[in-house]
Amino acid sequence: MILYNVTIGIDESVEQEWLEWMKTTHIPEVINTGYFVEYKMFKVLSKQEGDNPSYSIQYFTNSVDEINEYLQNHAPKLQQDLFTRYKDKHVAFRTLLESI
Repeated sequence: MILYNVTIGIDESVEQEWLEWMKTTHIPEVINTGYFVEYKMFKVLSKQEGDNPSYSIQYFTNSVDEINEYLQNHAPKLQQDLFTRYKDKHVAFRTLLESI
């Protein structure tokens, strides 16, 4: 099993709007690409005073080949949608992990 983890820090001023958009639009679009078998979303509880809220969205797939196809064929547009909508209100980093 391969885990594609996206951690996003979101400005508190748009947090609720962003959460709704993620749940109703963005995550379904990612899942509908057909490359992922499951996803989970978590709020990061540990934070420093003054930090914006952070969330981890975990997408599970069966192979590195599938994630590479997703990253090449779908991720650029979906990431651009996030950037366009929340350009100055978020930071994101992505990590690829393999179950052992």
